[in-house]
Amino acid sequence: MFYHDGGKLQYEVRVDKPDPVFAKALQQAIGGIQGEIRVCLQYMFQAWGARGPAKYRDMLLETGTEEMAHIEMLATAVALNLDGAPLEQDQAAKDPMVAAALGGMNIQHVITTCMAAMPVDASGVPFNASHVYASGNVAADMLANALAESTGRMLAVQLYKMTDDAGMKDMLAYLVARDTMHQNQWLAAWEELGGRENHPIPNNFDQSLEPSEFNYTFLTFGKDESVPQPEGNWSGGESFDGRSTFKIERMTPRGEKPDLGKASPRAAVQKAQEGGGLLDTLTPG
Repeated sequence: MFYHDGGKLQYEVRVDKPDPVFAKALQQAIGGIQGEIRVCLQYMFQAWGARGPAKYRDMLLETGTEEMAHIEMLATAVALNLDGAPLEQDQAAKDPMVAAALGGMNIQHVITTCMAAMPVDASGVPFNASHVYASGNVAADMLANALAESTGRMLAVQLYKMTDDAGMKDMLAYLVARDTMHQNQWLAAWEELGGRENHPIPNNFDQSLEPSEFNYTFLTFGKDESVPQPEGNWSGGESFDGRSTFKIERMTPRGEKPDLGKASPRAAVQKAQEGGGLLDTLTPG
């Protein structure tokens, strides 16, 4: 269950000089794959399906709720940046500067929402939840969340660099700071769950059942010795989980060429593919 406090924002949103083109860029932080709708839904669905210690569910709900507040802040920023944008094409024609702005803004802000934000990215693509990750494995989810906050912070930093508006810089600096906290928060939870010792994920599978020839071997696919092998920490030394030692091996085929047999006459295939057809009469060479 959620409550609101009458419309107050989590943090002040101020636009000193409206910029409809920047409003379009801000849409990425709302409905883009790095945006706030994504992390809001990700944390919520992780929480709603969480099993195990209740504190992880509670933490996810708290942060998912905060991301709702960030959506509200960004939607407000979009609306304020659209304030005073041209509503008619003839207005733009009279002023080259206005024409340039209209040429770079999202026209849907004019014709669809009366100068308000939308659940879309900067290209106008609606958010579709394809990047909402909720695996049910709390350690895996914590790593997915750290990645989400990393790309979200990258976007916020880039947006910060794209504007000279002091109000927008102030809001974006706040969002960058929250991304800093959330990255550290998810990794702190990952460490509490065992950190390196928690790997590989999931850790409830008996590793003695894994082929030991492959579970800590980096495979390189260069066709012969003339292709250099990409060696690094992943190809030698102790493994990340501390359970083995990495090694590197040039991959060679371990399976034979597949033979799928003849096609079923019930399938929509050529007669030559069916059993008893032309393929039966052909000989190699």
